[in-house]
Amino acid sequence: MRETPNTLKVISVLLADDHPIVCKGIHVLLDAAEGINVVGEAHSGKQALQMVTDLKPDIVILDIEMPDMNGVEVLTRIVESSIPVKVLVLSSYDDREYITQVLTMGAAGYLIKDEVTDIIVEAVHGIGRGEKGWVSRKVAERLSQMLDNKGVNKDLTPREMDVLLLVSQGKTNAEIGLSLGISEKTVEKHLDMIFRKMGVVSRVEAAVMAVREHMV
Repeated sequence: MRETPNTLKVISVLLADDHPIVCKGIHVLLDAAEGINVVGEAHSGKQALQMVTDLKPDIVILDIEMPDMNGVEVLTRIVESSIPVKVLVLSSYDDREYITQVLTMGAAGYLIKDEVTDIIVEAVHGIGRGEKGWVSRKVAERLSQMLDNKGVNKDLTPREMDVLLLVSQGKTNAEIGLSLGISEKTVEKHLDMIFRKMGVVSRVEAAVMAVREHMV
């Protein structure tokens, strides 16, 4: 496994897509990035589950349309398993209800395929740091449209407001923790509570709502 001077741990990634050309393209992008190691490629849902069990990667980049078992079922089984692997979903669909469903089910991120080259490396690094809700620009636009008709519970604690402000500034969990003098685990707990109170499922939604509702 490759070592890099700026990371304590190289992020291991399993690619799960039934299109070899797509897999190859993503593989090349990730191989060129520091701190990421692609440990395998799966070309069906069952193969992806088996390789998750065998290889125990940090992240699975999962195509939502897989033969023999669709990506939603694969995601469900991964979430229900005891293996601490995070799932970054790839899809051609940008329907906001579908996006929210997948994120609510436990996916750490959701990217539209035609924007993968612009954000895939950043998303893998972010998810590897424990961040949730990594989405592409198109997904962010769809999610923000959902906020128009949502009510906001503004009953956040002062510390939650501090975290929300830094999230809206694009800070990572590590940067938030350093700024506030708390651990990343504590930041994650605050984010979970913030998401619940605001009725959102990702940091992108929380940031958009916070700005729109003049909370920050």
